[in-house]
Amino acid sequence: MSRPAVSMAERRPTRRIHIGSVPIGAGAPVSVQSMTTTKTADVEGTLAQIYALAAAGADIVRCTCNEEEAAEGLAHIVPRSPVPIVADIHFHHEMALAALEAGVQGLRLNPGNLRKEAEIKQVAAEARDRGVPIRIGVNAGSLHPELYKRFGGATPEALVESARMELALFADVGFEDVKISVKASSVPLMIAAYRLASETFDHPLHLGVTEAGPPPAGLIKATAGIATLLAEGIGDTLRYSLTADPVEEARAGRQLLEALGLRERKGLDLIACPSCGRAEIDVIGVAAAAQRALEERNLPLQVAVMGCVVNGPGEAREADIGIAAGRHKGHLFIKGKIVRVVQEQDMVSALVDEAEKLVAEGIEARLAAADVGAEAAAEADRRALLERKGTDVNHTGERIDHIRRAVASGQRAGGPGEGDDAR
Repeated sequence: MSRPAVSMAERRPTRRIHIGSVPIGAGAPVSVQSMTTTKTADVEGTLAQIYALAAAGADIVRCTCNEEEAAEGLAHIVPRSPVPIVADIHFHHEMALAALEAGVQGLRLNPGNLRKEAEIKQVAAEARDRGVPIRIGVNAGSLHPELYKRFGGATPEALVESARMELALFADVGFEDVKISVKASSVPLMIAAYRLASETFDHPLHLGVTEAGPPPAGLIKATAGIATLLAEGIGDTLRYSLTADPVEEARAGRQLLEALGLRERKGLDLIACPSCGRAEIDVIGVAAAAQRALEERNLPLQVAVMGCVVNGPGEAREADIGIAAGRHKGHLFIKGKIVRVVQEQDMVSALVDEAEKLVAEGIEARLAAADVGAEAAAEADRRALLERKGTDVNHTGERIDHIRRAVASGQRAGGPGEGDDAR
């Protein structure tokens, strides 16, 4: 269910470009990009992956165009794709020209690999005439050798200078429909480079930690870099560069934007307590079962699974729907209000059933349909648990008694008296 986004840093103002029908920059929603891993010449296989990426949250998909067969594949793929297609170009400018002929909605050029000025200008002029934007894709691992020498390595200044030099070539042919990325596999370097780029250019920025590696480490590295910048208002598109199924990239990107309140919730957000001695159920097991069942249905909800009824409904009151365990029962709640009490073995099925109704009917209707007596039954369970386990989970009273005994014992044993130097 949608909810107002909590504001972070104000978005950095940038120019507006369009990748096909997707607006980029100038306040447009941050978009998610991923890249196919299939051979682009394999039209059906590539399209199947593009559809899977789109279903997982990708707004834009990039495909390699490294040979004539790939360009021919793009001619079949572009008109059948559910999202705009960007052609990835590295060493051969004729592949960029061929991709434009195939109808792609964007190009990505690596200035460290495509270095001849005449060729770069030719591609930019052709893109200008067709109204196709180009991403200047700077990579710390493939800078022009002269930049490594001038700046003493892959520094933030070297990455930004690489983009600036490419922009100057584009400007010579009157082309300004540009997006910029300054990626690195080092998270601190990546953050510093994008901060500098945001101060240097007014073009939209595409965020990413390149070669982040496989999950979970790759997810952590990419999130550390991308989320830091997004929280500062920097970034207009993003990609998780994972050594994994690219669908994981698209899903991670979408989930990050939803978590930051930068995109309306499209899929499941399951929250769960970490469990403790008060838990009445296997929280990990129930949460995993609920996630599997709800993800299959692709419900746009924030769902809570809590281990006990003492604090669960209150702590998760902002969730759209949740369930908490107590005395071999499940207390089902919507926005913190108990609407049903079910048997423990029915917790997941009851949660899924109510979640589907919640999406179909809305919050007010489901609150109105709450079982009579559900809140009273839940409160009885809560009080019974409090009486059995007590509220002093940190044993504060017991600790205070020990402190007082220790102090009294020390005084009886004869501590420093008046006039003694107790310093």
